[in-house]
Amino acid sequence: MKALVAELRRVVGARGLVLDPAERRTYESDGLKGYAVVPGLVVLPESAEQVQEVVRACCARGVPFVARGAGTGLSGGALPLEDGVLIALSRMRRILEIDTRNRLAVVEPGVSNLAVTEAAAPHGLYYAPDPSSQVVCSIGGNVAENSGGAHCLKYGFTTHHVLGLEVVLPDGERVALGAMGVPEAAGYDLMGAFVGSEGTLGIVTKIALRLTRRPEAVRTLLASFGSTDAAGAAVSDVIAAGIVPAAAEMMDALSIQAAEAAVAAGYPAGAGAVLIVELDGPAAEVLEELAAVEAICRRRGATELRLAATDAERALMWKGRKSAFAAMGRISVSYYVQDGVIPRSALSEVLARIAALAAERGLRVANVFHAGDGNLHPLVLYDPGVPGQEAAAGELASEILGICLDHGGSITGEHGVGVDKKDAMPRMFAPPDLEAMHRLRCAFDPQGLCNPGKLFPTPRLCGERPGPHKPHPLVEAGVADLF
Repeated sequence: MKALVAELRRVVGARGLVLDPAERRTYESDGLKGYAVVPGLVVLPESAEQVQEVVRACCARGVPFVARGAGTGLSGGALPLEDGVLIALSRMRRILEIDTRNRLAVVEPGVSNLAVTEAAAPHGLYYAPDPSSQVVCSIGGNVAENSGGAHCLKYGFTTHHVLGLEVVLPDGERVALGAMGVPEAAGYDLMGAFVGSEGTLGIVTKIALRLTRRPEAVRTLLASFGSTDAAGAAVSDVIAAGIVPAAAEMMDALSIQAAEAAVAAGYPAGAGAVLIVELDGPAAEVLEELAAVEAICRRRGATELRLAATDAERALMWKGRKSAFAAMGRISVSYYVQDGVIPRSALSEVLARIAALAAERGLRVANVFHAGDGNLHPLVLYDPGVPGQEAAAGELASEILGICLDHGGSITGEHGVGVDKKDAMPRMFAPPDLEAMHRLRCAFDPQGLCNPGKLFPTPRLCGERPGPHKPHPLVEAGVADLF
């Protein structure tokens, strides 16, 4: 490590190294605080060339490394290693190009999600994926986790808006994936494999993003209901009617209580659930769909309908929803964030099951979710000062994933697997599926140095192969032959 420190000081300078133990502790976890490891060394590169040299130095010495963005992840995907190097990309935050003719932006990985939209706004464009943490979360982290957001129902996830990537592979080679300046690229979809790989295939150093034209009209409706069952039924009816809102977000009574205490969003007092439905597109189409959505909500027993009359009112409605995670600190000492997916039709049954399990364990669960696509975010509230509560919260969070799978869902919608859910992977994927994923990872990273210990339940070296079959040719050849 001493020789590595000397080499990295030459690459990034003294200002680019974090050696002090107290300062390194700043990077010990991401947004999921239940997992924490103080990294052996933190490096702060300022360019793709520096990232490349850092990775080459680590590879030459067999030192594992982990890339980190803004640290807002919620699965431990950027958890560092005590004997490894953490490569923090926060200083790489230049917007390199806004190409209005081709409707794309080229940015470095440390650029915040919201900054892309702000840069594109003067041209009537914006970047559609909008995680709740969009003010601070970085585009590089969005690519690693394939982040979604409130508007993913209509506009899709990060993968649908990435046109090209520049990537430093685990051996230090820098390559281009996809197309950096045109909408399409020929050949294998290696970029598709990279987006959402949670930093296990390499480190992104430049991203070409698709920009979207601002819609002619946007209407945001807040509907309050006596229960989540009624609100969920309204969402199902909206989708069944052939209407695809830009967003359909729901919060239960407990999350409403927390949001009101934190930001005073003005949600209806005493509501069992609130539903935020946003419609956008041509003005005539939006008005027609809005009338249909309002009628459906009334038919399903909405106690109040409130249409945002100004941009400020619309922003306040969204402020309550996007502040929900952080707002939980107003009503609980601590909480465990979970993330799973279910069919919309199973919403009532799943929420009832979660409530029953929580009651059995003497815990509270606040529910905030993307109702339109069935992506749940149950927040298990607990007090670590009460003996056994933290363990009980973790057990309940794990059981919630099982409930999602029992109803034909998934263990994650957008937060990723990381270290938090890797033990749940065999509950969703059969051994041959996991083996295929591992072979792909080994093709990119045969030494297993790039963000090790994530995604897969049982760490394996890339040379290890269960069963009698021969290694895949890509694993034998190495990733260089793919390009």
